[in-house]
Amino acid sequence: MELDPGTPRHLHHLLATAQARGRLPSVAAGLVRDGSLVWSDAVGTLDGRADGRPADADTQYRMGSITKTFVAVAVVRLRDAGQLDLQDRFGAHVAGTAFGEVTIAQLLSHGSGLQAETNGPWWERTPGVSWDTLVGSSVGQRFRAGRRFHYTNLGYAALGELVARAHATDWFSVVSRDLLAPLGMTRTTLRPAGTAASGLAVHPFADVLLSEPEHDAGAMAPAGQLWTTVNDLARWAAFLAGDTGDVLSTDSLAEMLEPHTVVDVPGVAWTGAHGLGWQVWNVDGRRSAGHGGSMPGFLAGMRVDLESGDGVVLFTNTTTSAVTAPLTTDLLATLSEREPKGVEPWHAAEPGSPSDLDVIGTWHWGPAVTTARLVGDHLVLGEPGQGRGARFGRVGRDEWVGLDHYYQGEPLQVVRRGDGTVSHLDLASFRFTRTPYDPGADVPGGVSEAGWA
Repeated sequence: MELDPGTPRHLHHLLATAQARGRLPSVAAGLVRDGSLVWSDAVGTLDGRADGRPADADTQYRMGSITKTFVAVAVVRLRDAGQLDLQDRFGAHVAGTAFGEVTIAQLLSHGSGLQAETNGPWWERTPGVSWDTLVGSSVGQRFRAGRRFHYTNLGYAALGELVARAHATDWFSVVSRDLLAPLGMTRTTLRPAGTAASGLAVHPFADVLLSEPEHDAGAMAPAGQLWTTVNDLARWAAFLAGDTGDVLSTDSLAEMLEPHTVVDVPGVAWTGAHGLGWQVWNVDGRRSAGHGGSMPGFLAGMRVDLESGDGVVLFTNTTTSAVTAPLTTDLLATLSEREPKGVEPWHAAEPGSPSDLDVIGTWHWGPAVTTARLVGDHLVLGEPGQGRGARFGRVGRDEWVGLDHYYQGEPLQVVRRGDGTVSHLDLASFRFTRTPYDPGADVPGGVSEAGWA
């Protein structure tokens, strides 16, 4: 895809403005559409000095907690291979902890109640310890499992250990072999390799820098240690948008993106949740997913609009900043506004495809009136998102299954008379009839012989 010449200039201006106003040593970003990186740019230098080496799309930055999404996909792959169930107790796979009763799904979605951080010194700035040392220090839960959202870095250390034991090797070897290699992500590593930005802290009241430490986090590494580039993380954004290759089925990805644990902040409307490893957002009815990341010296972000598939990735080498989150939003919005996606033209159904004209039209659930219509491959009953309106996918000649809302997963059967004409719809035991309480349509409980009066 070739962008309009004015779009890269506008995007660069956004990036440069954020770098200057936010006093970012460097910032690098990219935009993804239809599975490809369609724009990338960087402003600033790797060490924050005016004469330093400029950053670019192949510069490594620490991705922080975006690491968790790779661990989560590795866990779901184990489920898909039949090696575990997401409702299994963690202790059934990794014994010897005080939180063995929590489920794998609860760990993935930050619903386990497990403590957020380790009991030792600030793990992000100190050398890591082994798994046995980590969990041998009275690690436990802050809340009852399943009660509420409580973000836990330690929970992903646990999931990394689970992946390692299931494969009889370390967790990163699994991620590298099963995820990074098939997706061609050759610049994603456990420690910095090749051209990499320096982790820096910027003084809040002066234009001076402090180097942040870099180390192997040991058992905590699955929570946030990976390094990557704009080019590589753009491939992971394409994965999130549905281009999963042979790494994960689209059904499993969709399951991972379902909201499992709502991020509840008192006094604030719900806009965020966690799925199985992924952060998901619902802002003004627009769904997106991805993850943020931070480690001392670095901030990172990845977000994909789940409707359009457009995505953004962003890195900076500073410990904290107020400009990076709105910058990701602005970059993604600019792509949408200045480069609208093409509109697929409407076409009539292929000759010979089922018409189902005797199913569409007006139906009644008791005295309530609704309509059925065909939209592409779906039968749509009512208005999805309003009341119990839903789409249905075909599973047989007269058999459908709900795809949305109340009726998701529920069966819809078109019931025909002996002569082949349609009598009624049976939707999860509810009867939909052509006239209200049609006495000839086998309405459960029968219809009063006195009729309407």
